[in-house]
Amino acid sequence: MRPVLELLSMLPAGSTSLAHGSGAPPAMHASHPEAWITWLFAGLLAVMILALALEEKLHARKSVITGVAAMVCLLLATAFHLLPFDQMVIDGHELPIYVPAVDWEVIAIIFGSSLFVDVTSQSGIFSYIAMRLTRLSRGDPLLLLLFYGILTVVFSAVLNNVAAMIIVGSLTGVSLKKLGRESLLLGFLLAEGLLTNIGGLLTLISSVPNIIVGNAAGISFAKFFIIAGPYAAVATAATLIMAVFLFRIRRLSTTQEKEAAASLVDSFDETDGIESKRFFVISGIAFVLFIGCLACQSILPLFNELGMGFVALTFAVFMLIAYRHEVSRFYAALDWDLLLFFAFLFMVINVMEHAAVLHMIGNWLTPVMNLGDNTGPGALMVAAAGASSVTDNIPLSAMLARILESANTPADSPMWWSVVFGANLGGNLTPIGSASTLVAVTIIHKYNLKLSFTGFITRAFPFAVVQLVLAVLYVMVRF
Repeated sequence: MRPVLELLSMLPAGSTSLAHGSGAPPAMHASHPEAWITWLFAGLLAVMILALALEEKLHARKSVITGVAAMVCLLLATAFHLLPFDQMVIDGHELPIYVPAVDWEVIAIIFGSSLFVDVTSQSGIFSYIAMRLTRLSRGDPLLLLLFYGILTVVFSAVLNNVAAMIIVGSLTGVSLKKLGRESLLLGFLLAEGLLTNIGGLLTLISSVPNIIVGNAAGISFAKFFIIAGPYAAVATAATLIMAVFLFRIRRLSTTQEKEAAASLVDSFDETDGIESKRFFVISGIAFVLFIGCLACQSILPLFNELGMGFVALTFAVFMLIAYRHEVSRFYAALDWDLLLFFAFLFMVINVMEHAAVLHMIGNWLTPVMNLGDNTGPGALMVAAAGASSVTDNIPLSAMLARILESANTPADSPMWWSVVFGANLGGNLTPIGSASTLVAVTIIHKYNLKLSFTGFITRAFPFAVVQLVLAVLYVMVRF
């Protein structure tokens, strides 16, 4: 999911094609603006983050805040001649500088997955799956959290984190509403959002930072899984245990509670909400194929070049055929604020790259890498996590991977894994740290549950700290 601008920057003007599947880290823009300009843009980034934290007090939506930041950054970057307008000509056609700055793959995944889930849910398939899991749990909230937590990690490991969060979040809402335990919904969804970034650590292809660092270090798929797997298992268990205590999710203890829950679960009808068995079967097949295609996208002919976004859009269009005369209601239900937020955020981050803000962050982290094998890996991991919590972890991990490469860092060095763990787990520190945590917050708001920017940080911070501490200890023991 590399931003198109980074790919374009590697091509001469007038190039007619883009190479696919190179696996190389994104190229960073080579401009070196004056220091005061870099600090100016770093200040703008800090102001945007502060505004997002005060979103409720400002009475402004996230898309408006990042939209204003994007417009100001683009205007100033143009005034200071930071943007590569000369590279925006392809086959004689000039692209607006802000269009390639957006990571359209992420936008397509969110757009397509949301549409697919909304339309598919009309068949009753998600209600059916949720009821089956609820029956299996016998109405016990603790068991239900365990089932959905494991499902989140597995889906995040084989699918895109955003798609995993959208699917599991939809199932969770159905189950808890049926059980009459909507009060637990905030805790469930927040825990699932945090677990998506742990699932993203499980395999080499689970996240883009994994691919970038894995390729740079020469880590194979099998080796990556063998090293990351034990940590993912322990971190998942720790996150679920913390969620149980911090969100007060307890088991049914008394016989009366168990009998009441069992009676309620036994009264559930999995077929309730299935208006058309034919559409239900088609939706079930489409759902299985959707997950399968996302999981195998990198090895499927044609799909491996078109990307996960194309898969999500294709399945969304296929399901819309069933409601081809009333698609407007599905379009109206889309979270346009989320889509616009991401588009504007990508523009801001892209400008920060050209203004050398990310380069400055990389320079700050370089001394950390020179601390030695005793303290260096842990310090680098914490620093990378802090940086990735407020900026895009893709160019950040690419930059750190290049620094390690230039230092001839051995493939078995713990420094590589510090970047992997830090870039992924940093997404759990703030709601804008990763796409999946932001989607989790959006789903929370969809159910009219209150969770502000600072509220997320307050609740998520203990989880993020424990996950990072476990990661530091694991890297120190493992290497």
